[in-house]
Amino acid sequence: MPALRKLPGPHKEDNIKILVSPSGFKESLDPQATADHIEAGILRVVPNATIVKAPLVDGGEGFVEALASATNGSLEKLIVMGPVGELIPSQYGFLGGDRPRTAVIEMAASAGLRLVPKDLRDPTATTTFGVGQTILAALNAGAKQILLGCGDSGTCDAGVGMAQALGARFYGADGNELPVASGGKALIDLAAIDVSGLNPLLREVPIHVACNWHNVLCGPGGVARVFGPQKGATASDVEHLALAMDKFAALCSQTVGIDVRLAPGSGASGGLGAGLMLIGAQLHPRYDIIMQFLHIDQLLDECGLVFTAEGGLDSQTPRGKIPAEVAQRAKKRGLPVVALAGTIGQDAGVNYDIGIDAFASILQRPGSLDTAIAEAATLLVESAESAMRMIMVGKSL
Repeated sequence: MPALRKLPGPHKEDNIKILVSPSGFKESLDPQATADHIEAGILRVVPNATIVKAPLVDGGEGFVEALASATNGSLEKLIVMGPVGELIPSQYGFLGGDRPRTAVIEMAASAGLRLVPKDLRDPTATTTFGVGQTILAALNAGAKQILLGCGDSGTCDAGVGMAQALGARFYGADGNELPVASGGKALIDLAAIDVSGLNPLLREVPIHVACNWHNVLCGPGGVARVFGPQKGATASDVEHLALAMDKFAALCSQTVGIDVRLAPGSGASGGLGAGLMLIGAQLHPRYDIIMQFLHIDQLLDECGLVFTAEGGLDSQTPRGKIPAEVAQRAKKRGLPVVALAGTIGQDAGVNYDIGIDAFASILQRPGSLDTAIAEAATLLVESAESAMRMIMVGKSL
Protein backbone atom coordinates (compact mmCIF):
# COMPACT_ATOMS: atom_id res chain seq x y z
CA MET A 1 0.00 0.00 0.00
CA PRO A 2 1.51 3.37 -0.98
CA ALA A 3 2.31 5.79 1.80
CA LEU A 4 -0.26 8.50 2.38
CA ARG A 5 0.92 11.93 1.29
CA LYS A 6 1.15 14.41 4.16
CA LEU A 7 -1.12 17.35 3.56
CA PRO A 8 0.47 20.78 3.86
CA GLY A 9 -0.27 23.25 6.63
CA PRO A 10 -1.27 26.85 5.88
CA HIS A 11 -1.13 27.65 2.16
CA LYS A 12 0.94 30.81 2.24
CA GLU A 13 1.24 31.01 -1.51
CA ASP A 14 -2.50 31.31 -2.09
CA ASN A 15 -3.72 34.89 -2.38
CA ILE A 16 -7.27 34.13 -3.48
CA LYS A 17 -9.86 36.84 -2.91
CA ILE A 18 -12.84 35.54 -0.93
CA LEU A 19 -16.15 37.25 -0.27
CA VAL A 20 -17.65 36.48 3.15
CA SER A 21 -21.30 37.56 3.07
CA PRO A 22 -23.34 35.95 5.85
CA SER A 23 -26.49 36.60 7.79
CA GLY A 24 -26.34 36.40 11.57
CA PHE A 25 -27.10 33.48 13.84
CA LYS A 26 -30.30 34.43 15.63
CA GLU A 27 -29.92 35.04 19.37
CA SER A 28 -26.20 34.32 19.09
CA LEU A 29 -24.03 36.15 16.52
CA ASP A 30 -24.87 39.27 14.54
CA PRO A 31 -23.90 39.41 10.84
CA GLN A 32 -20.66 41.34 11.48
CA ALA A 33 -19.49 38.90 14.15
CA THR A 34 -20.41 35.98 11.91
CA ALA A 35 -18.29 37.41 9.09
CA ASP A 36 -15.38 38.02 11.46
CA HIS A 37 -15.38 34.41 12.70
CA ILE A 38 -15.59 32.96 9.19
CA GLU A 39 -12.66 35.17 8.18
CA ALA A 40 -10.63 33.91 11.14
CA GLY A 41 -11.22 30.29 10.16
CA ILE A 42 -10.29 30.85 6.51
CA LEU A 43 -7.09 32.66 7.40
CA ARG A 44 -5.92 29.69 9.45
CA VAL A 45 -5.64 27.84 6.14
CA VAL A 46 -4.79 30.56 3.63
CA PRO A 47 -3.21 33.40 5.62
CA ASN A 48 -2.40 35.37 2.47
CA ALA A 49 -5.97 35.33 1.21
CA THR A 50 -7.74 38.63 0.74
CA ILE A 51 -11.01 38.51 2.67
CA VAL A 52 -13.75 40.94 1.72
CA LYS A 53 -16.46 41.00 4.37
CA ALA A 54 -19.97 42.08 3.42
CA PRO A 55 -22.28 40.99 6.25
CA LEU A 56 -25.86 41.20 5.05
CA VAL A 57 -29.12 42.05 6.70
CA ASP A 58 -32.58 41.10 5.50
CA GLY A 59 -34.67 43.71 7.28
CA GLY A 60 -34.34 42.10 10.70
CA GLU A 61 -31.74 42.66 13.38
CA GLY A 62 -28.91 44.90 12.21
CA PHE A 63 -30.91 46.61 9.45
CA VAL A 64 -30.69 50.07 10.99
CA GLU A 65 -27.01 49.94 11.87
CA ALA A 66 -26.04 48.45 8.50
CA LEU A 67 -27.79 51.12 6.43
CA ALA A 68 -26.79 53.98 8.71
CA SER A 69 -23.16 52.82 8.63
CA ALA A 70 -23.16 52.33 4.84
CA THR A 71 -24.31 55.94 4.33
CA ASN A 72 -22.44 57.63 7.21
CA GLY A 73 -25.75 58.25 8.87
CA SER A 74 -26.76 58.53 12.53
CA LEU A 75 -28.54 56.53 15.22
CA GLU A 76 -31.33 57.83 17.44
CA LYS A 77 -32.17 56.32 20.82
CA LEU A 78 -35.67 56.13 22.31
CA ILE A 79 -37.84 54.25 24.80
CA VAL A 80 -40.78 52.25 23.45
CA MET A 81 -43.18 49.54 24.52
CA GLY A 82 -41.58 46.16 23.89
CA PRO A 83 -43.34 43.05 22.58
CA VAL A 84 -44.49 41.90 26.05
CA GLY A 85 -45.72 45.33 27.12
CA GLU A 86 -42.73 46.57 29.12
CA LEU A 87 -40.78 49.72 28.31
CA ILE A 88 -37.47 48.99 26.58
CA PRO A 89 -34.60 50.98 25.03
CA SER A 90 -34.67 50.95 21.24
CA GLN A 91 -33.23 52.82 18.30
CA TYR A 92 -33.79 53.93 14.73
CA GLY A 93 -31.56 55.86 12.38
CA PHE A 94 -31.23 58.45 9.67
CA LEU A 95 -29.34 57.82 6.46
CA GLY A 96 -26.46 60.12 5.62
CA GLY A 97 -25.63 61.61 2.26
CA ASP A 98 -27.31 64.00 -0.10
CA ARG A 99 -30.86 62.69 -0.03
CA PRO A 100 -34.20 63.66 1.50
CA ARG A 101 -34.15 63.17 5.29
CA THR A 102 -34.67 59.40 5.41
CA ALA A 103 -35.35 57.49 8.60
CA VAL A 104 -34.53 53.78 8.80
CA ILE A 105 -36.38 51.52 11.24
CA GLU A 106 -36.19 47.81 12.02
CA MET A 107 -39.22 46.24 13.63
CA ALA A 108 -36.97 43.82 15.51
CA ALA A 109 -35.61 46.69 17.62
CA SER A 110 -38.98 47.04 19.33
CA ALA A 111 -40.85 43.78 18.65
CA GLY A 112 -38.19 41.20 17.85
CA LEU A 113 -38.16 37.64 19.13
CA ARG A 114 -34.92 38.35 20.99
CA LEU A 115 -36.86 40.80 23.16
CA VAL A 116 -39.37 38.16 24.27
CA PRO A 117 -38.18 36.18 27.32
CA LYS A 118 -38.27 32.47 26.58
CA ASP A 119 -40.88 31.83 29.28
CA LEU A 120 -43.15 34.49 27.74
CA ARG A 121 -43.06 33.41 24.12
CA ASP A 122 -46.73 33.58 23.21
CA PRO A 123 -47.40 35.18 19.80
CA THR A 124 -51.09 35.49 20.63
CA ALA A 125 -50.17 38.15 23.21
CA THR A 126 -47.08 40.00 21.92
CA THR A 127 -47.47 43.40 20.26
CA THR A 128 -45.98 45.67 17.60
CA PHE A 129 -47.05 48.82 19.46
CA GLY A 130 -43.40 49.88 19.83
CA VAL A 131 -42.95 49.79 16.05
CA GLY A 132 -45.69 52.41 15.72
CA GLN A 133 -44.05 54.50 18.44
CA THR A 134 -40.79 54.40 16.50
CA ILE A 135 -42.51 55.46 13.28
CA LEU A 136 -44.12 58.34 15.19
CA ALA A 137 -40.75 59.41 16.59
CA ALA A 138 -39.25 59.44 13.10
CA LEU A 139 -42.16 61.50 11.76
CA ASN A 140 -41.82 64.01 14.60
CA ALA A 141 -38.06 64.21 13.99
CA GLY A 142 -38.67 65.48 10.46
CA ALA A 143 -38.35 62.35 8.32
CA LYS A 144 -39.34 62.94 4.71
CA GLN A 145 -39.42 59.23 3.98
CA ILE A 146 -39.05 56.06 6.03
CA LEU A 147 -37.40 52.73 5.21
CA LEU A 148 -38.73 50.00 7.49
CA GLY A 149 -37.24 46.53 7.73
CA CYS A 150 -39.29 43.45 8.63
CA GLY A 151 -37.69 40.35 10.11
CA ASP A 152 -36.80 38.46 13.30
CA SER A 153 -40.19 39.26 14.82
CA GLY A 154 -41.67 37.89 18.01
CA THR A 155 -45.23 38.91 17.17
CA CYS A 156 -48.32 37.87 15.23
CA ASP A 157 -50.75 40.77 15.63
CA ALA A 158 -51.07 41.79 11.95
CA GLY A 159 -49.47 45.11 12.86
CA VAL A 160 -52.53 46.19 14.82
CA GLY A 161 -50.42 47.36 17.76
CA MET A 162 -48.31 49.45 15.38
CA ALA A 163 -51.40 51.00 13.82
CA GLN A 164 -52.91 51.76 17.25
CA ALA A 165 -49.79 53.70 18.22
CA LEU A 166 -50.30 55.81 15.09
CA GLY A 167 -53.97 56.58 15.75
CA ALA A 168 -55.97 53.73 14.18
CA ARG A 169 -58.80 52.25 16.26
CA PHE A 170 -60.10 48.70 16.30
CA TYR A 171 -63.50 47.60 17.61
CA GLY A 172 -64.98 44.32 18.74
CA ALA A 173 -68.42 42.88 18.01
CA ASP A 174 -69.75 44.52 21.21
CA GLY A 175 -68.86 47.96 19.84
CA ASN A 176 -66.09 48.53 22.35
CA GLU A 177 -62.60 49.45 21.30
CA LEU A 178 -60.09 46.62 21.54
CA PRO A 179 -57.51 47.20 24.28
CA VAL A 180 -54.28 48.79 23.10
CA ALA A 181 -51.40 46.40 22.47
CA SER A 182 -53.49 43.31 23.23
CA GLY A 183 -51.85 41.05 20.64
CA GLY A 184 -53.19 38.76 17.96
CA LYS A 185 -55.59 36.92 20.26
CA ALA A 186 -57.80 40.02 20.50
CA LEU A 187 -58.37 40.07 16.75
CA ILE A 188 -60.63 37.04 16.98
CA ASP A 189 -63.34 39.50 18.09
CA LEU A 190 -62.47 42.21 15.57
CA ALA A 191 -65.54 43.73 13.91
CA ALA A 192 -64.53 47.19 12.66
CA ILE A 193 -61.48 49.30 11.84
CA ASP A 194 -61.34 53.12 11.92
CA VAL A 195 -58.30 54.77 10.31
CA SER A 196 -59.66 58.32 10.36
CA GLY A 197 -57.50 59.18 13.36
CA LEU A 198 -54.17 58.15 11.84
CA ASN A 199 -51.40 60.70 12.25
CA PRO A 200 -51.75 63.16 9.33
CA LEU A 201 -48.01 63.08 8.64
CA LEU A 202 -48.51 59.54 7.27
CA ARG A 203 -50.20 61.12 4.24
CA GLU A 204 -47.08 63.20 3.54
CA VAL A 205 -44.24 60.82 4.38
CA PRO A 206 -43.91 57.65 2.28
CA ILE A 207 -43.01 54.44 4.10
CA HIS A 208 -41.13 51.83 2.08
CA VAL A 209 -41.02 48.39 3.66
CA ALA A 210 -38.26 45.85 3.04
CA CYS A 211 -39.88 42.46 3.61
CA ASN A 212 -39.82 38.83 2.58
CA TRP A 213 -41.93 38.82 -0.58
CA HIS A 214 -42.82 35.15 -0.07
CA ASN A 215 -44.63 35.65 3.25
CA VAL A 216 -48.40 36.02 3.04
CA LEU A 217 -50.98 36.73 5.72
CA CYS A 218 -53.59 34.02 5.20
CA GLY A 219 -54.19 30.56 3.77
CA PRO A 220 -52.31 27.28 4.25
CA GLY A 221 -49.01 29.11 3.81
CA GLY A 222 -50.10 32.03 5.98
CA VAL A 223 -47.94 33.56 8.66
CA ALA A 224 -49.69 31.94 11.63
CA ARG A 225 -49.26 28.41 10.29
CA VAL A 226 -45.73 28.80 8.96
CA PHE A 227 -44.11 30.91 11.65
CA GLY A 228 -46.40 30.74 14.68
CA PRO A 229 -44.81 27.59 16.12
CA GLN A 230 -41.33 29.15 15.85
CA LYS A 231 -42.51 31.95 18.13
CA GLY A 232 -44.03 29.68 20.75
CA ALA A 233 -47.54 29.05 19.42
CA THR A 234 -49.27 25.79 20.32
CA ALA A 235 -51.39 23.93 17.78
CA SER A 236 -54.54 25.58 19.14
CA ASP A 237 -52.81 28.99 19.14
CA VAL A 238 -51.99 28.53 15.46
CA GLU A 239 -55.64 27.91 14.57
CA HIS A 240 -56.72 30.87 16.71
CA LEU A 241 -54.20 33.19 15.05
CA ALA A 242 -55.03 31.95 11.55
CA LEU A 243 -58.68 32.85 12.13
CA ALA A 244 -57.65 36.22 13.57
CA MET A 245 -55.57 36.97 10.47
CA ASP A 246 -58.54 36.07 8.27
CA LYS A 247 -60.77 38.48 10.20
CA PHE A 248 -58.24 41.28 9.95
CA ALA A 249 -57.84 40.72 6.21
CA ALA A 250 -61.60 40.86 5.62
CA LEU A 251 -61.98 44.11 7.55
CA CYS A 252 -58.89 45.63 5.97
CA SER A 253 -60.50 45.06 2.58
CA GLN A 254 -63.74 46.65 3.75
CA THR A 255 -61.98 49.64 5.36
CA VAL A 256 -59.35 50.69 2.82
CA GLY A 257 -60.21 48.52 -0.19
CA ILE A 258 -56.94 46.56 -0.15
CA ASP A 259 -56.90 42.77 -0.34
CA VAL A 260 -54.09 41.78 1.99
CA ARG A 261 -54.88 38.05 2.33
CA LEU A 262 -52.33 36.79 -0.17
CA ALA A 263 -50.54 40.04 -1.04
CA PRO A 264 -46.77 39.48 -1.34
CA GLY A 265 -45.13 40.47 1.92
CA SER A 266 -48.39 40.83 3.82
CA GLY A 267 -47.39 38.10 6.26
CA ALA A 268 -43.97 39.59 7.00
CA SER A 269 -43.17 39.87 10.72
CA GLY A 270 -46.32 38.26 12.00
CA GLY A 271 -48.57 40.14 9.59
CA LEU A 272 -46.95 43.52 10.21
CA GLY A 273 -46.72 43.82 6.43
CA ALA A 274 -50.52 43.79 6.21
CA GLY A 275 -50.83 46.35 8.99
CA LEU A 276 -48.38 48.62 7.21
CA MET A 277 -50.46 48.32 4.04
CA LEU A 278 -53.45 49.42 6.12
CA ILE A 279 -51.72 52.70 7.04
CA GLY A 280 -50.60 53.33 3.46
CA ALA A 281 -47.06 51.93 3.35
CA GLN A 282 -45.64 50.33 0.21
CA LEU A 283 -44.10 46.87 0.47
CA HIS A 284 -41.02 45.83 -1.52
CA PRO A 285 -38.95 42.65 -1.90
CA ARG A 286 -36.38 43.31 0.80
CA TYR A 287 -33.27 43.06 -1.32
CA ASP A 288 -34.63 45.65 -3.75
CA ILE A 289 -34.15 48.15 -0.94
CA ILE A 290 -31.15 46.70 0.86
CA MET A 291 -28.94 46.30 -2.19
CA GLN A 292 -29.27 50.01 -2.96
CA PHE A 293 -26.98 50.55 0.02
CA LEU A 294 -25.00 47.31 0.41
CA HIS A 295 -23.24 46.91 -2.94
CA ILE A 296 -22.62 43.17 -3.00
CA ASP A 297 -22.75 42.82 -6.79
CA GLN A 298 -19.64 44.94 -7.21
CA LEU A 299 -17.84 42.88 -4.57
CA LEU A 300 -18.82 39.62 -6.28
CA ASP A 301 -17.24 40.86 -9.49
CA GLU A 302 -13.90 41.10 -7.68
CA CYS A 303 -13.84 37.71 -5.88
CA GLY A 304 -13.19 34.07 -6.77
CA LEU A 305 -14.94 32.24 -3.91
CA VAL A 306 -17.94 33.01 -1.68
CA PHE A 307 -18.78 32.02 1.88
CA THR A 308 -22.22 32.70 3.32
CA ALA A 309 -23.95 31.56 6.50
CA GLU A 310 -27.17 31.57 8.50
CA GLY A 311 -28.51 29.98 11.66
CA GLY A 312 -30.50 27.36 9.78
CA LEU A 313 -30.39 26.00 6.23
CA ASP A 314 -33.48 24.13 5.03
CA SER A 315 -36.27 24.05 2.46
CA GLN A 316 -37.28 27.62 3.40
CA THR A 317 -33.86 29.08 2.60
CA PRO A 318 -34.60 29.62 -1.12
CA ARG A 319 -37.66 31.66 -0.11
CA GLY A 320 -35.83 34.94 0.36
CA LYS A 321 -33.14 34.05 2.94
CA ILE A 322 -29.70 35.66 2.74
CA PRO A 323 -27.68 32.56 1.68
CA ALA A 324 -30.03 32.09 -1.26
CA GLU A 325 -29.77 35.72 -2.33
CA VAL A 326 -25.98 35.62 -2.12
CA ALA A 327 -25.80 32.31 -4.00
CA GLN A 328 -28.10 33.40 -6.80
CA ARG A 329 -26.07 36.55 -7.40
CA ALA A 330 -22.81 34.60 -7.22
CA LYS A 331 -24.00 32.01 -9.74
CA LYS A 332 -24.63 34.72 -12.32
CA ARG A 333 -20.86 35.18 -12.20
CA GLY A 334 -19.97 31.47 -12.06
CA LEU A 335 -18.59 31.69 -8.52
CA PRO A 336 -18.49 28.70 -6.13
CA VAL A 337 -20.49 29.18 -2.93
CA VAL A 338 -20.07 27.52 0.47
CA ALA A 339 -22.74 27.92 3.16
CA LEU A 340 -22.25 27.28 6.87
CA ALA A 341 -25.26 26.86 9.14
CA GLY A 342 -26.11 26.19 12.74
CA THR A 343 -28.52 23.46 11.72
CA ILE A 344 -29.29 21.64 8.49
CA GLY A 345 -33.03 21.14 8.23
CA GLN A 346 -35.49 19.15 6.18
CA ASP A 347 -35.00 19.07 2.40
CA ALA A 348 -31.93 21.30 2.60
CA GLY A 349 -30.74 19.76 -0.66
CA VAL A 350 -33.01 22.12 -2.58
CA ASN A 351 -30.35 24.75 -1.96
CA TYR A 352 -28.05 23.09 -4.47
CA ASP A 353 -30.54 24.19 -7.12
CA ILE A 354 -30.26 27.88 -6.24
CA GLY A 355 -26.48 28.16 -6.35
CA ILE A 356 -25.08 26.84 -3.06
CA ASP A 357 -22.41 24.31 -4.04
CA ALA A 358 -21.69 22.91 -0.58
CA PHE A 359 -23.10 23.38 2.90
CA ALA A 360 -22.28 22.11 6.36
CA SER A 361 -23.46 22.45 9.93
CA ILE A 362 -21.09 24.06 12.40
CA LEU A 363 -22.26 21.59 15.08
CA GLN A 364 -19.64 18.90 15.60
CA ARG A 365 -21.24 16.85 18.35
CA PRO A 366 -24.63 16.38 20.05
CA GLY A 367 -25.52 19.09 22.53
CA SER A 368 -28.20 21.43 23.76
CA LEU A 369 -29.35 24.57 21.95
CA ASP A 370 -28.06 26.72 24.82
CA THR A 371 -24.62 25.15 24.49
CA ALA A 372 -24.58 25.65 20.73
CA ILE A 373 -25.49 29.31 21.14
CA ALA A 374 -22.82 29.82 23.78
CA GLU A 375 -20.12 28.16 21.66
CA ALA A 376 -21.24 29.51 18.28
CA ALA A 377 -18.19 31.71 17.76
CA THR A 378 -15.70 28.89 18.29
CA LEU A 379 -17.75 26.42 16.27
CA LEU A 380 -17.99 28.85 13.36
CA VAL A 381 -14.25 29.53 13.25
CA GLU A 382 -13.51 25.79 13.29
CA SER A 383 -16.10 25.04 10.63
CA ALA A 384 -14.82 27.76 8.32
CA GLU A 385 -11.32 26.38 8.75
CA SER A 386 -12.51 22.84 7.99
CA ALA A 387 -14.43 23.95 4.89
CA MET A 388 -11.44 25.89 3.60
CA ARG A 389 -9.12 22.91 4.18
CA MET A 390 -11.45 20.72 2.11
CA ILE A 391 -11.42 23.33 -0.65
CA MET A 392 -7.60 23.32 -0.64
CA VAL A 393 -7.52 19.50 -0.72
CA GLY A 394 -9.73 19.58 -3.78
CA LYS A 395 -7.56 22.24 -5.34
CA SER A 396 -4.46 20.06 -4.86
CA LEU A 397 -5.87 17.01 -6.66
